[in-house]
Amino acid sequence: MDTSESDRPPRFRRVVLKLSGEALAGDNGWGVDPQALDQMAEQILQVHRLGVQIGVVVGGGNYFRGRMADSWGIGRAEADNIGMLGTVMNALMLRGSLTGKDDGDIRVMTAVPMQSVAEPFIRLRAMSHLERGAIVLLAGGIGQPYVTTDYPSVQRALELDADALLVAKRGVDGVYDKDPNVHSDASRYRRLTYTEAISKGLRIMDTNAFVLAEEQRLVMHVFDVAGDGLMRDSCLGHDVGTTITSG
Repeated sequence: MDTSESDRPPRFRRVVLKLSGEALAGDNGWGVDPQALDQMAEQILQVHRLGVQIGVVVGGGNYFRGRMADSWGIGRAEADNIGMLGTVMNALMLRGSLTGKDDGDIRVMTAVPMQSVAEPFIRLRAMSHLERGAIVLLAGGIGQPYVTTDYPSVQRALELDADALLVAKRGVDGVYDKDPNVHSDASRYRRLTYTEAISKGLRIMDTNAFVLAEEQRLVMHVFDVAGDGLMRDSCLGHDVGTTITSG
């Protein structure tokens, strides 16, 4: 790294990272892969060491997803409750990995009350933790079924007055016009508006999450979770992945 790179100030003061459960599963596709967990903890710390305040909305799809409900003979509401518990497990695993690498303050806050293992999510308390330099891991979605972690990630970013929402995708380094894993001629968008993404039917996040982000003019950066240093590079203003804006 040259001197100009190390002296470059980050463009964000505060960000929220949307981290899927699958990103922690690695190639296994289920559960938590130690290498993937370690790599994600390091990426989060790279951003934190820039002086950027960071909150992380953790998914639980590596344990159970609501859409699996029918095949398991479980009602959707119950399945989503199971998934919410999975997000708490992931947050605790991530906290364990982070504290093994850094002696800073790492907080887990949940939308579902679990006083013995985590703090309840209270917006002003979460903001206070961030302002004091803590990394805040946000689990439990919004505490209600029939909602994926897409919508809560946008909601939490807005509630916490984040400058941007960072969306870590697995297996793709941004938003493409078609599936790059299937089509060799797929083209990556460098910039998009939410309206364009919805009209083109690009399956990046739930439509409701996009609508809320567009209404509140939230900036979103989509990048490859496996790309070492990409989250840090995005915070330093490099052209990484795809940027989505309200227009």
